[in-house]
Order: sequence, then C-alpha cells, then structure tokens
Amino acid sequence: MAFLMSETHNQEKNLRRARMADAVNMPKDVVLGVPIVTMLGQIELHIENYGGLLEYTDVLIRIRTKAGQIKVTGEGMQIDFFTNDEMKVSGRIKSIEYPSLS
Repeated sequence: MAFLMSETHNQEKNLRRARMADAVNMPKDVVLGVPIVTMLGQIELHIENYGGLLEYTDVLIRIRTKAGQIKVTGEGMQIDFFTNDEMKVSGRIKSIEYPSLS
C-alpha cells in the first residue's frame, strides 16, 4: 500500500511539474529530469539525458537516468557512440523496460 501511495504521489508531482513546464515554455525533459528515448524500428535506439551505464553486454544494456533505470534487451547490441548525456545503441532490440522509472 505504501508503494502505491508513493508511486501516486510521484506521478502527481511529475504532472504538476509538466504543467509548470508548459506554463513557462520550458522543455519537459529538463524540468522533469526524464530521459528522451527514440527508436528507429527494432534496430536503433537513441537515449538522451542518461546518467551512466550500469551493465553492457550484447544481449543486455542497463542505463541509469535521473528518474531511474532503463533496461534494454536484444541480440548483437552495441553502443555506437556516447557522450555525457546521450547514447546510440544498435542491434536487434527486443524490449525496453523502465523497472524503476518514477
């Protein structure tokens, strides 16, 4: 029960922040501190606003973000490039999970 209340509270807080971002014309990703995830079919994934790499194999990539963790599974995956705040992954991407994204 406590988890549900906490999750609901976080969702309400993020909704208020999103409305504030709209009101002052600021990008929501900046205000909310959430990643921007863009896919090109099942072959390419681009992630912005990430915090670090937690695990990297050709079948699993776990990425830390300010809002939580992103888990990418697939086959033959590789990181084509990365900078301090963005990365490009290629390969056969099967799933993207947000196990702890708030």
